[in-house]
Amino acid sequence: MTLEAHPVLVLPIGAYEQHGAHLPLDTDTRIATAIAQLALLRCQSSDFVLAPALPISASDEHQGFNGTLSAGTHATQEFLVAVCRSATWSRGVVLVNGHGGNADALQSVHYALDDERITHAIWSVTGAAITDTHAGHFETSIMLHLFPELVQRDTATIGNTTALDQLMPTMRKDGLRAVSLTGVLGDPTTATAVDGGVFVEQNVLSLTQVLRHCASTWNSSS
Repeated sequence: MTLEAHPVLVLPIGAYEQHGAHLPLDTDTRIATAIAQLALLRCQSSDFVLAPALPISASDEHQGFNGTLSAGTHATQEFLVAVCRSATWSRGVVLVNGHGGNADALQSVHYALDDERITHAIWSVTGAAITDTHAGHFETSIMLHLFPELVQRDTATIGNTTALDQLMPTMRKDGLRAVSLTGVLGDPTTATAVDGGVFVEQNVLSLTQVLRHCASTWNSSS
């Protein structure tokens, strides 16, 4: 395949971790990739190229749940910086993040890329309430909209619905299992495909605006 000269590289970032008993391990990767694909379709432009998603990232807080794999914050940061550094043929990189646990890594990535003067933007899936941050209503609704065949609704149970800022100190110290034996933060039993469609549209619109801005303002000859 021949690429347009100096396209914008779009790189989805997911995770591979337990999402309760009702969602697949690669939920974050699927959501980030799907939203990136839909936003690029909305852009209808040859200015972009979609990279394969990073399927394993920083999920140390999910240790103790079967199936979880994690590279940790430092390795995730180093990998993303190296990939962005290698894309010298692009005019810049848009990182599309689907996993909240990557926040620390992405902050470090931003500083590192700024230091190296590598053009970039970082965008994350948003819309979950602070009491619904993992495998709850938000993510389950999106999966019911995008991948209904992968959602096992009969195994969904209400998790810890305490606000995330109250849970975070314990989670950082002892992991997610210390605050939720099911691995769920929120209530997936209320999820609907209709709500999922609304959440997806909100995120696709947001990312589309970012992509269009990058394509129009980043120097295509750099």
